[in-house]
Amino acid sequence: MAPTRDDVLPRPTVFRADLLRGQTALVSGGGTGIGQGIALLLGELGARVAVCGRRPEPLQETCALLESAGAECSAIPANIRQPEQVDALFERLDEDFGGIDLLVNNAGGQFPQHALDFSDKGWRAVVDTNLNGAWTMMQRAARRWRDRDRPGSIVNIVAPFVRGMYGVAHTVAARAGVAYLSRNLAVEWAPLRIRVNCVLPGGIDTRGLEAYAPEVRRQMADAHPLGRLGRVQEIAEAVVYLAAASGEFVTGEVLAVDGGQRIQGELWLAGRPPGWEEGG
Repeated sequence: MAPTRDDVLPRPTVFRADLLRGQTALVSGGGTGIGQGIALLLGELGARVAVCGRRPEPLQETCALLESAGAECSAIPANIRQPEQVDALFERLDEDFGGIDLLVNNAGGQFPQHALDFSDKGWRAVVDTNLNGAWTMMQRAARRWRDRDRPGSIVNIVAPFVRGMYGVAHTVAARAGVAYLSRNLAVEWAPLRIRVNCVLPGGIDTRGLEAYAPEVRRQMADAHPLGRLGRVQEIAEAVVYLAAASGEFVTGEVLAVDGGQRIQGELWLAGRPPGWEEGG
């Protein structure tokens, strides 16, 4: 069953309804989960929104939600692992919207598995999407802002790399790379009036958690000192804070919205491997 607006954003937002009017945003991985929530909130705050992802059906679902809220949306299938598809995506955005003001790099993916069992193909697929794909999107957006002498904002969605997520070492490596790349680019691109920040979610209650065993999902909730999983809307509002005028003096930051997980909890997403006892 397709989600409703209240399924994705169950509470009134804290932001003014026209906060992003006149802005255009691109959200990668905007067809499901956190990306869908970000896209919907940006649209409800007045932005024109483009969503991209590999599968067209979820993107159309997001656009239907946005259009029902009176927002303008464009769904553009693209695989960010393929630079030529990213180039075509930005050319389409130039044609449809005259470019973008905000890039939200949310697309990514991983699978739970002990690191010793990764295949070369599996490792490279995750790193290629989560790190290389994010880089390609950032560079293409920044080149256009530079060439047009326009400011821009990038918000990258990363993962709990500070304390680690055991069982998804590939995505921890890739997302840590994105976070430190963002700090580097924030300095390089500051004279171009391009801000680069990250949002680091904890465990968020989305359909993506269905890939994990029930005991892992319970452990994920327990790993947060606040005692629950996060909500998609909480991540979406953090993105808005960084993207809007409220974040104009913020760049190179990683904003953790994780219920305190990075200072307390452990995440073993593939279960504890042999030799590790509970609490060991």
